[in-house]
Amino acid sequence: MFLRNETLQFKLKNLDFGGNDKIYIQSMTNTKTSDINATINQIKALEAAGCEIIRVAIFDHNDALAIKEIKANINIPLVTDIHFDPELALLSIQNGADKIRLNPGNISNKEKIKEIVKLCKEKNVPIRIGVNSGSLPKDLHKTPVDIIEAAKRHISILEELNFRNICLSLKASDIDLAYESYKLAAEVFPYPLHIGITESGTAFSGLIKSSLGIGKILGLGIGNTIRISLTDDPILEVRAARELLKDLKLATNIPNLISCPTCGRIQYNMIPIAKEIEAYLASCNKNITVAVMGCAVNGPGEAKDADLGIAGGKGEAILFKKGQIIRKIKEKDILTELKKEIDLL
Repeated sequence: MFLRNETLQFKLKNLDFGGNDKIYIQSMTNTKTSDINATINQIKALEAAGCEIIRVAIFDHNDALAIKEIKANINIPLVTDIHFDPELALLSIQNGADKIRLNPGNISNKEKIKEIVKLCKEKNVPIRIGVNSGSLPKDLHKTPVDIIEAAKRHISILEELNFRNICLSLKASDIDLAYESYKLAAEVFPYPLHIGITESGTAFSGLIKSSLGIGKILGLGIGNTIRISLTDDPILEVRAARELLKDLKLATNIPNLISCPTCGRIQYNMIPIAKEIEAYLASCNKNITVAVMGCAVNGPGEAKDADLGIAGGKGEAILFKKGQIIRKIKEKDILTELKKEIDLL
């Protein structure tokens, strides 16, 4: 099996992609790509939340032409998503795409594939081959073996043209099917893997399914980038991916929030405070643990290892650091004071 640090490696803009233990977080915009300002604004917000690679849909020529201006206004690598139309692939590369997502099998004109590969070589643009269990060739079925066969067919087209800057995804909505397909892919192909569970659902059900599936796959020691696909704001995808990688100890500089379950002992309005601190930490790149605890029973005792925390009382809270009580804070000042202390860590 090719583990994540044993795959082939290529440059994706300024990133060393594959061949190491770095797992990049990515998402996809849901703006119309030709709406340049909206797309730029969404990408900047995603980048601030921790997104490291962004993908945009290329539906028509206007989308492809927009890539040049979008690229000039963002910092992270830009991937264009192409289906069927080779001209859109060529146009997006010419306008500065850092990587393209393409299924060579969806393009019947082999000469156009050669043209795309030639331009990718010239511009140093890698290609992600995205196999999806829901859109396999008609002679194949939804089995791990057939999903790998579909990947082989696509990959062979590129390998025959001596192109190997390839990233591979084999997505399915079924967790077991995705797991077995990725496991088999890591045994067959030396290419970096893009991990995801497709069509996973909304922010609630999709997060549970994606976490189970992606976590299980990452546990094999494979995977070089992940996208948690949710029917919701892409910001939630990035936050969820950060949380998942942190909890699997596969990423650093991501803060950890611990908070106790609520019970009848609570005497202050804890839930909105915990949620706002969670949101505040979402754009924080520090390896810290912050605790929001309901009462003195749970904190600071149970949260004594936290870098910073509060434990509520009646209309107030105690602030503690590493288990040591520092001072009391009035309930109306908890959020302001806690955010100040987080900034100082």
